[in-house]
Amino acid sequence: MTLATEVKKITESKPFYALTGAGDFAVEKIRELPEQLQRFQSRQGDLRETAKDLPVKAREYATTVQDRAEAAAKDFPEKAKAYADTAAARFTELYEEFALRGRKIVSKVSGEAAHELAEVSESASTTRATANGAPKRTTTGTARKSGAKRSHS
Repeated sequence: MTLATEVKKITESKPFYALTGAGDFAVEKIRELPEQLQRFQSRQGDLRETAKDLPVKAREYATTVQDRAEAAAKDFPEKAKAYADTAAARFTELYEEFALRGRKIVSKVSGEAAHELAEVSESASTTRATANGAPKRTTTGTARKSGAKRSHS
Protein backbone atom coordinates (compact mmCIF):
# COMPACT_ATOMS: atom_id res chain seq x y z
CA MET A 1 0.00 0.00 0.00
CA THR A 2 1.15 3.52 -0.66
CA LEU A 3 1.81 6.02 2.10
CA ALA A 4 -1.17 8.11 1.01
CA THR A 5 -3.44 5.06 1.30
CA GLU A 6 -2.13 4.28 4.78
CA VAL A 7 -2.57 7.89 5.93
CA LYS A 8 -6.11 7.98 4.53
CA LYS A 9 -6.93 4.68 6.25
CA ILE A 10 -5.69 6.02 9.60
CA THR A 11 -7.36 9.41 9.32
CA GLU A 12 -10.71 7.85 8.46
CA SER A 13 -10.70 5.53 11.48
CA LYS A 14 -12.79 6.03 14.59
CA PRO A 15 -9.80 5.75 16.98
CA PHE A 16 -8.11 8.60 15.10
CA TYR A 17 -11.19 10.78 15.52
CA ALA A 18 -11.52 9.80 19.19
CA LEU A 19 -7.88 10.69 19.81
CA THR A 20 -8.31 14.01 17.98
CA GLY A 21 -11.44 14.76 20.02
CA ALA A 22 -9.68 13.88 23.27
CA GLY A 23 -6.81 16.16 22.33
CA ASP A 24 -9.21 19.01 21.56
CA PHE A 25 -10.96 18.43 24.91
CA ALA A 26 -7.59 18.50 26.71
CA VAL A 27 -6.67 21.81 25.07
CA GLU A 28 -10.05 23.24 26.09
CA LYS A 29 -9.48 22.22 29.72
CA ILE A 30 -5.90 23.53 29.76
CA ARG A 31 -7.19 26.92 28.64
CA GLU A 32 -9.48 26.95 31.70
CA LEU A 33 -6.57 26.40 34.15
CA PRO A 34 -5.64 30.07 34.77
CA GLU A 35 -9.22 30.86 35.82
CA GLN A 36 -9.36 27.82 38.12
CA LEU A 37 -6.03 28.76 39.68
CA GLN A 38 -7.36 32.23 40.48
CA ARG A 39 -10.43 30.70 42.15
CA PHE A 40 -8.27 28.42 44.32
CA GLN A 41 -6.02 31.30 45.30
CA SER A 42 -9.05 33.35 46.35
CA ARG A 43 -10.17 30.47 48.64
CA GLN A 44 -6.78 30.17 50.34
CA GLY A 45 -8.01 31.78 53.61
CA ASP A 46 -10.99 29.40 53.83
CA LEU A 47 -8.73 26.40 53.34
CA ARG A 48 -6.48 27.46 56.24
CA GLU A 49 -9.47 27.59 58.60
CA THR A 50 -10.64 24.17 57.44
CA ALA A 51 -7.16 22.73 57.96
CA LYS A 52 -7.15 23.92 61.59
CA ASP A 53 -10.30 21.87 62.31
CA LEU A 54 -9.01 18.65 60.72
CA PRO A 55 -7.46 16.94 63.77
CA VAL A 56 -10.69 17.16 65.78
CA LYS A 57 -12.79 15.99 62.84
CA ALA A 58 -10.39 13.10 62.18
CA ARG A 59 -10.77 11.77 65.72
CA GLU A 60 -14.57 11.95 65.50
CA TYR A 61 -14.54 10.18 62.15
CA ALA A 62 -12.21 7.43 63.38
CA THR A 63 -14.72 6.34 66.02
CA THR A 64 -17.45 5.71 63.44
CA VAL A 65 -15.35 4.31 60.63
CA GLN A 66 -15.01 0.71 61.77
CA ASP A 67 -18.74 -0.02 61.72
CA ARG A 68 -19.12 1.59 58.33
CA ALA A 69 -16.09 -0.29 56.97
CA GLU A 70 -17.56 -3.66 57.92
CA ALA A 71 -20.86 -2.82 56.22
CA ALA A 72 -19.07 -1.60 53.11
CA ALA A 73 -16.96 -4.78 52.94
CA LYS A 74 -20.11 -6.93 52.83
CA ASP A 75 -21.54 -4.92 49.91
CA PHE A 76 -18.25 -4.55 48.05
CA PRO A 77 -18.59 -7.29 45.38
CA GLU A 78 -22.00 -6.07 44.19
CA LYS A 79 -20.96 -2.42 44.29
CA ALA A 80 -17.72 -3.18 42.44
CA LYS A 81 -19.61 -4.90 39.61
CA ALA A 82 -22.12 -2.07 39.39
CA TYR A 83 -19.29 0.47 39.33
CA ALA A 84 -17.44 -1.46 36.61
CA ASP A 85 -20.60 -1.65 34.49
CA THR A 86 -21.24 2.07 34.93
CA ALA A 87 -17.62 2.89 34.13
CA ALA A 88 -17.66 0.75 30.98
CA ALA A 89 -20.84 2.44 29.78
CA ARG A 90 -19.39 5.89 30.49
CA PHE A 91 -16.11 5.04 28.73
CA THR A 92 -18.05 3.92 25.66
CA GLU A 93 -20.08 7.13 25.77
CA LEU A 94 -16.91 9.26 26.08
CA TYR A 95 -15.28 7.37 23.21
CA GLU A 96 -18.28 8.15 21.00
CA GLU A 97 -18.30 11.82 22.10
CA PHE A 98 -14.57 12.19 21.44
CA ALA A 99 -14.90 10.50 18.05
CA LEU A 100 -17.69 12.90 17.06
CA ARG A 101 -15.73 15.89 18.36
CA GLY A 102 -12.63 14.72 16.49
CA ARG A 103 -14.57 14.19 13.27
CA LYS A 104 -15.83 17.80 13.49
CA ILE A 105 -12.32 19.14 14.13
CA VAL A 106 -10.81 17.14 11.26
CA SER A 107 -13.62 18.22 8.91
CA LYS A 108 -13.13 21.85 9.87
CA VAL A 109 -9.35 21.73 9.51
CA SER A 110 -9.38 19.74 6.28
CA GLY A 111 -12.03 22.09 4.85
CA GLU A 112 -9.87 25.10 5.69
CA ALA A 113 -6.82 23.38 4.20
CA ALA A 114 -8.73 22.56 1.02
CA HIS A 115 -9.90 26.17 0.76
CA GLU A 116 -6.32 27.45 1.24
CA LEU A 117 -5.06 24.97 -1.36
CA ALA A 118 -7.68 26.19 -3.84
CA GLU A 119 -6.65 29.81 -3.19
CA VAL A 120 -2.95 29.01 -3.66
CA SER A 121 -3.70 27.04 -6.81
CA GLU A 122 -5.84 29.85 -8.21
CA SER A 123 -3.17 32.41 -7.33
CA ALA A 124 -0.50 30.32 -9.04
CA SER A 125 -2.55 29.83 -12.21
CA THR A 126 -3.43 33.53 -12.31
CA THR A 127 0.23 34.49 -11.89
CA ARG A 128 1.24 32.03 -14.62
CA ALA A 129 -1.47 33.29 -16.98
CA THR A 130 -0.53 36.94 -16.38
CA ALA A 131 3.14 36.17 -16.94
CA ASN A 132 2.25 34.54 -20.30
CA GLY A 133 0.33 37.65 -21.41
CA ALA A 134 -3.11 36.07 -21.01
CA PRO A 135 -5.86 38.10 -19.34
CA LYS A 136 -6.31 37.56 -15.60
CA ARG A 137 -8.96 34.93 -14.74
CA THR A 138 -11.50 35.62 -12.04
CA THR A 139 -13.74 33.09 -10.41
CA THR A 140 -17.00 33.34 -8.54
CA GLY A 141 -18.74 30.83 -6.32
CA THR A 142 -17.12 27.92 -4.57
CA ALA A 143 -14.58 25.44 -5.80
CA ARG A 144 -15.85 22.03 -6.86
CA LYS A 145 -14.61 18.92 -5.12
CA SER A 146 -12.36 16.86 -7.32
CA GLY A 147 -14.29 14.21 -9.12
CA ALA A 148 -17.57 16.11 -8.91
CA LYS A 149 -19.58 15.96 -12.11
CA ARG A 150 -20.57 19.09 -13.94
CA SER A 151 -24.19 19.53 -14.78
CA HIS A 152 -24.85 20.08 -18.46
CA SER A 153 -28.06 22.09 -18.41
